[in-house]
Amino acid sequence: MLLFIIAPLSAPGEANPLVNAQTRTPDLLTDIRYAGSDNFIGRPAAGYQAPLCLLSEAASRALNQAQEVAMSQGLSLLMYDCYRPQRAVDEFVAWVSGTSPEPMKAKYYPSLERSSLIDLGYIARKSGHSRASTVDLTLVDREIAQPLDMGTPWDFFDPMSHTESADIDPAARDNRLLLREIMMASGFKPYYAEWWHFTLADEPYPQTYFNVTIDK
Repeated sequence: MLLFIIAPLSAPGEANPLVNAQTRTPDLLTDIRYAGSDNFIGRPAAGYQAPLCLLSEAASRALNQAQEVAMSQGLSLLMYDCYRPQRAVDEFVAWVSGTSPEPMKAKYYPSLERSSLIDLGYIARKSGHSRASTVDLTLVDREIAQPLDMGTPWDFFDPMSHTESADIDPAARDNRLLLREIMMASGFKPYYAEWWHFTLADEPYPQTYFNVTIDK
C-alpha cells in the first residue's frame, strides 16, 4: 500500500525544499493563472496568494535546462502553474461536485459537465503539482512576444487537448510536439491528455503532497 504524506514545506530548523524558479532562471516567463481569475473556477485558488512558480530544487534545475534549449531556438517557456498547495486541489475536488455558478465553462470545459472532470482525468484528488515537480507551461516566440499556437488554450478540458490529437491544425500539433521534445530532453515526462502538463521523471518527493500557501 502506498502512503501519501500531506506535509508543510519544512520542519522547524530545516531548509525549505521549494525554490522560486525565477531566481535560477530570471528570463523565465510566468502567468500563474490560479493566482488570478482566468482559470476554470473563475477566482484565485486556495493557497495562491502570490503568482510565483515554486518548485523542488531538482525540478527548478531541469526547468532551467529546458529554458536554455527553448531560448536557443528563439523561444521561451511561459509557466501557467508550478507547485500547487493541496488545499487548492481539495478546493477543485469540492468544486466538481458543487453547484456554484460556472462563469468559465464556455472557455475551459464547454463540452463537458464539471461533475465528469475527475473521472475523465482532468482534475485529480492528488495532483503531481502538490509534489512540487510538475509544471503547466507553453512556448512563446521571443521575437513577437506571443505564445505559439497549441490548438487549444491551457487547461482546456477536452480530448482536443490530448497532445497528439488529430483534431487540431497540424502546425499547432507540431508546436505541441516541440514543447514535448524540449521538456523530455530536460528530464520531464508528459501527460498524454494535457499538452501543457509535465512531471520531472526523477521527482524528489514522489509521495509527499505539500500544503503551504504560496506567498512572498
